Amino acid sequence: MPRKLFTDLRLAAMTPGSPAARGGMAVGVEAGRIALVAPQAMLPAEWQLAETEDLGGRLMTPALIDCHTHLVFGGHRANEFRMRLEGASYEEIARAGGGIVSTMKATRAMSEDELVVAALPRLDALIAEGVATVEIKSGYGLTVADELKMLRAARALGRQRRVRVVTSFLAAHAVPPEYKGRTEAYLGEVVLPGMEAGHADGLIDAVDGFCEGIAFSPAQIGRVFDHARKLGLPVKLHAEQLSNLGGARLAASCGALSADHLEHLDEAGARAMAAAGTVAVLLPGAYYFLRERQAPPVAALRAAGTRIAIATDCNPGSSPLSSPLLAMNMACTLFGLTPEESLAGVTREAAAALGLSAEIGTIEPGKRAELAVWDVEDPAELSYRIGFNPLHRRIIEA
Repeated sequence: MPRKLFTDLRLAAMTPGSPAARGGMAVGVEAGRIALVAPQAMLPAEWQLAETEDLGGRLMTPALIDCHTHLVFGGHRANEFRMRLEGASYEEIARAGGGIVSTMKATRAMSEDELVVAALPRLDALIAEGVATVEIKSGYGLTVADELKMLRAARALGRQRRVRVVTSFLAAHAVPPEYKGRTEAYLGEVVLPGMEAGHADGLIDAVDGFCEGIAFSPAQIGRVFDHARKLGLPVKLHAEQLSNLGGARLAASCGALSADHLEHLDEAGARAMAAAGTVAVLLPGAYYFLRERQAPPVAALRAAGTRIAIATDCNPGSSPLSSPLLAMNMACTLFGLTPEESLAGVTREAAAALGLSAEIGTIEPGKRAELAVWDVEDPAELSYRIGFNPLHRRIIEA
């Protein structure tokens, strides 16, 4: 495979301590991996004859990573949007039979192929804004067969588009109506055997759960995580979104890749996550759409040294957002992140949240050549603009 050299670019490599952007740079690719990062004026002799593409001074970053989505689902919940505008809370809607259970019914009614067709426009929206890796969760089937159907649909999406799909098994998302009042039975009859079946079929990259008063207790999540670790599967957790049940500390104690949402996280939870290397995934789309008033404790996360990622949380009920660029803007305007933190949150830190730091998320020799080229001068423009997509192209070298 011939070498390929990209020249005349401004580089935001996103390696720790690297400058926000450095002009006059060149990036060389060989066999699908980054092989050279150097000032254009100092190219090694062996790269002088490489196939070259001049990028005209554009900005190059790692391709974006959406590390928390529920991209595969049936139906919509616009009716709940109306209810929320009239004053109903997320919890009130869920307890009235809406929320996750509403999407469960629509998802169960669809075939695997129908779920793929429905999800493709959402995936295409992410790709159009520079995403090359997307995490997709199950969690709307809530039977073994329907959870596996969702995971197969997610894998199919990765075959239909040039994008890396990472799957998370989220059967511990809600208790379906047929198990009302029998949560432990649901765990034993659906969640744990579903995890085993999905793992045996190669459908699960990580195991997730929802630790909340309307979902599962820390003890119940602990049971799920113990089973995941027996199977050798990494874990992550929806934690501290609506209340503080100590889910983030539980996730950290289990060596979780990430704990996500975190609006009600306390300082002890932030310190535990930092010590464990558990990434804080902030989801400003859900905060905005649900009109929450308590933002994640960004200052405490910074003080603790917790890594911070950003994601869309694309889902039908609490974050119908399919724009990572808007998520970056929201992270700055609503949560107070800097543009530099926001960009790191959808590249380097998002890779860590998926356990993929060795492969993607920064531009340095040895990493996969998954790159994005932007028609901007300053990386801060990616967070600054609203409703404008400056992507010039994705570069994915196999």
